[in-house]
Amino acid sequence: MYGLILLISFYFFFFSIELLSKGFKLLGSGFANILIQNTAHPIVGFSTGLLATTIMQSSSSTTSIIVSLIAAGTLNIRNAIPMIMGANIGTTVTNTLVSLAHLKRGKEFEKAIQAATVHDFFNLLTALTFLPLEHFFHPLEKSANFLSNLFKNIGGFEVVSPLKIILEPPIKLILSSPLKKYPLAVILIAVIVLLISLKYIVESMTKISKKYVDRYLNTIFFRNIRTSFISGIVLTSIVQSSSCTTSLAVPLAAVDLLDLRRIFYYTMGANIGTTVTAILAALITKNPAALSIAFTHLLFNVYGVVLNTLIYRELPVKITKIFARIATRRKIIAVLYVIIMFYVLPAIIIWLGGIR
Repeated sequence: MYGLILLISFYFFFFSIELLSKGFKLLGSGFANILIQNTAHPIVGFSTGLLATTIMQSSSSTTSIIVSLIAAGTLNIRNAIPMIMGANIGTTVTNTLVSLAHLKRGKEFEKAIQAATVHDFFNLLTALTFLPLEHFFHPLEKSANFLSNLFKNIGGFEVVSPLKIILEPPIKLILSSPLKKYPLAVILIAVIVLLISLKYIVESMTKISKKYVDRYLNTIFFRNIRTSFISGIVLTSIVQSSSCTTSLAVPLAAVDLLDLRRIFYYTMGANIGTTVTAILAALITKNPAALSIAFTHLLFNVYGVVLNTLIYRELPVKITKIFARIATRRKIIAVLYVIIMFYVLPAIIIWLGGIR
């Protein structure tokens, strides 16, 4: 019985994340498009990618706009690369919003905010390292152009997401209704469904034999850091949404089924897995701009894995634990973190860069 409730709760959890993304897209896609067209400085470009993705809750949408602008000749690849870095951080806002649903439950919230923000700090450290490197030496641009030329004549294929197939009917029903004219109402519905589904996920996890769930997770998906990393790549490649797969780890961490280190490697895998669909789609179109951007996204995440495991030695995990302890003691910090990091700070940088 509780197993069925858990499955239904997970369905509505994924449904709420997808609906939240659609709602934000309805609310801000036009504004995001204007933002992306008006930027040249790398730091402004980075902030633009971050803010545009946060507004639309979808790095895929940001990437699609970037590709279309490059194809139209209004944006060049060099200016687009910082935006891709920013988009990688902007897409993590979903995880953090999910973790805020646990805000009133002490230790549970600490585990949830750790699972959410380890993704933020991984992407942030990678971006802070590669933004100046890219500005002066262009390693991502050169690598992406090399791979684009190498694979431009190789055909691709479309990957159909089973999750999107089962989520599409109710999403279409809502978006074809009069609610489409009221994106804030769509967002509100998504948030309510998210909170309710999370409540039942946590309750069901505690009612079902925790030992059984723990054994299942640790045997198949999260046996060690390597299987966690591979699971992140494979699951995200299939689902085609890193927001869904990484957000899934938040309630699992909250009930102490997953530890932070394995979530960290799972997140890094998800970052790579989310680029697979774009690469395959770009290979079909044989569009040089689409190929270069897709490979830029992939390489940024691959280099990030190397950087954070071999050089920084899992530094994001250490930063996350410190931040989570502070945010658990003073919960307003978690809320301010989301507002400032994902909205206020990038908006100020864009404004200072001359966007008015």
